[in-house]
Amino acid sequence: MSPETGLVPVSASSMPIAQMRSVFRVGDVERRLDKLPPREHETLRATYERMLEKGPERFQVKPSGLPAMEHLYDEMPNFGEVLDDVRRQLALCQDSRDALEITPMLLLGPPGIGKTHFAREIARLLGTGLGFISMSSLTAGWVLSGASSQWKGARPGKVFETLVDGAYANPVMVVDEIDKARAEHAYDPLGALYSLLEHDTAGTFTDEFAEVAIDASQVIWVATANDERTIPEPILNRMNVFEVQAPDPDAARTIALRLYRGLRGEHDWGRRFDEVPSDAVLERLAAMAPREMRRAWMTAFGNARLAGRATIELADLPDASPRRSPIGFVQ
Repeated sequence: MSPETGLVPVSASSMPIAQMRSVFRVGDVERRLDKLPPREHETLRATYERMLEKGPERFQVKPSGLPAMEHLYDEMPNFGEVLDDVRRQLALCQDSRDALEITPMLLLGPPGIGKTHFAREIARLLGTGLGFISMSSLTAGWVLSGASSQWKGARPGKVFETLVDGAYANPVMVVDEIDKARAEHAYDPLGALYSLLEHDTAGTFTDEFAEVAIDASQVIWVATANDERTIPEPILNRMNVFEVQAPDPDAARTIALRLYRGLRGEHDWGRRFDEVPSDAVLERLAAMAPREMRRAWMTAFGNARLAGRATIELADLPDASPRRSPIGFVQ
């Protein structure tokens, strides 16, 4: 992932159909550039020059047919309702000239159940790009829409960067932990979403830094949250809201086993281990959140290897509720 743009390259699970779409007007950029005073606003000047160099055309992609999704149902069984909704919307455009349209979605659920992983998998399924914004770590309310170039240190927002610096007109944009957004006295960090989540107004979205209209109408929005009570009602009204539960014990065992097999198959060292872990080990893993399972398996693989064993034992797994080791001197 690029630390500057939050862009993640993804691969399609089925051959995508691509056409080109302009995400801005070259004439608008040229006029803005011509109006800049000489030797001033160098960052803004560089932004306009980059736009002109890259050009306005971006790939607008969709799967060539209804893509195979069985692996996602198996891998993320607790996301079945969300996957059903995505599948319905894909079916509408699979054999038509219409562009892919996915209604903005909000995934509600406890931490660690795979909400962000789901968004990444949807980007791979559709064969498009991915932009990522973590609302819990924001220090500026203008990260979505940019800040005026008159401010010191101002820069474009993430939506602008994802569309201008990326290759796609319809990337998946993840707004992670949207319920953690912290309002400032001058900026509402979610303010830009009121227009971005509406198809008509998103088509002429204007970043406050560049002040050039950007076509963000094709962006596929996926927001995640633990608690909807802090999310403004107008935002909720613009999205399909899904309450995602933690996987049940059987589903959790399935996820743990798939992760084991996946890690074993992805690495050369995996051939040194048993094809299937024991029931006792799977039972312990099934009690963990999906986010924790991968780390637990990696710890267990390492411990078993140090012990010279091909079989992972319960003792190889990390403590279910590890405590942080103290740093510094103990008084």
